[in-house]
Amino acid sequence: MHLFGMDTDQIAQLGLEQLLTVEDLAAYLDVPRQTIYDWRVHGRGPRARRIGKRLRFTAVDVKEWVDAQAEPPGTAGPPGSGR
Repeated sequence: MHLFGMDTDQIAQLGLEQLLTVEDLAAYLDVPRQTIYDWRVHGRGPRARRIGKRLRFTAVDVKEWVDAQAEPPGTAGPPGSGR
């Protein structure tokens, strides 16, 4: 069975998780693609998988990483917010 060109439903039926590209992740997080690569160099960002020469990210890993970025309650707001 060839996975190229399969839609999300077909991939899910096989028990596979859709993989995000660097471009997908950058768009989701609203950051430049280079930021994703910079995070990798510095050991930050969500866990990635190298598939051939390309990086891929699972939604589960991205969600876990995003959840871990939450600031504790009571931390200062953005600069200029008066907090």
